[in-house]
Amino acid sequence: MGSTPLGHAASITKETLPPMHPAGRPFVLGGIAATLALRKVSKPLGVLAGLGTLATAAFFREPVRVPPVRTDVVVAAADGLVSLIEEAVPPIELGLPAEPLTRVSVFLSVFDVHVQRMPVTGVVERAVYRPGKFLSADLDKASEDNERNSLLVRADDGRQLVVTQIAGLVARRIVCEVGEGQRLDAGDTYGLIRFGSRVDTYLPRGSRVLVREGQRTVGGETVIAEPAAKG
Repeated sequence: MGSTPLGHAASITKETLPPMHPAGRPFVLGGIAATLALRKVSKPLGVLAGLGTLATAAFFREPVRVPPVRTDVVVAAADGLVSLIEEAVPPIELGLPAEPLTRVSVFLSVFDVHVQRMPVTGVVERAVYRPGKFLSADLDKASEDNERNSLLVRADDGRQLVVTQIAGLVARRIVCEVGEGQRLDAGDTYGLIRFGSRVDTYLPRGSRVLVREGQRTVGGETVIAEPAAKG
């Protein structure tokens, strides 16, 4: 029995439009309600509210991503622009030794996908939230001063890394959906930062960085580092 035109259209829509993260539903539902209410008062205002609702739905999109076949690499935790690659001490609240690791910082504009994805397959050993300021996320000191949530992850090969969600100038809410002891696969969605932010990944020791500043990353897919070559 062939598919109906309505079913075909629904299939195309599902394949074309990425799904939305659950955290966005209250905002979109509120936008729809505001749009319907404003249309009764003024059609132009209703159109503007409708456009704002569509923009909000786009912000909370959660597209399907396919991680690399290799299991020893570190993939980007977020979509965005590589803004900094430097040596830095991991967040103090994780209780790690105060020794610098290579840190890859990815800046997310309001137009980027804002869900965060696991950079490796492994277990979350620590998850710590720390309140802070809301400086522009592209500033160097945002990593130290801004509100943040950090995960210490042990990959299946035994290496440890840290991934930190950092609130920005506009972002005022960090959502982290995983806890200590939880196991996830590389590319799995684990959180969200609302409206402009930054994600820092502190690489395992001996990693070879495969991205450069100014490069764009695709969360869950772009390989940002691999173990150093033996020999």
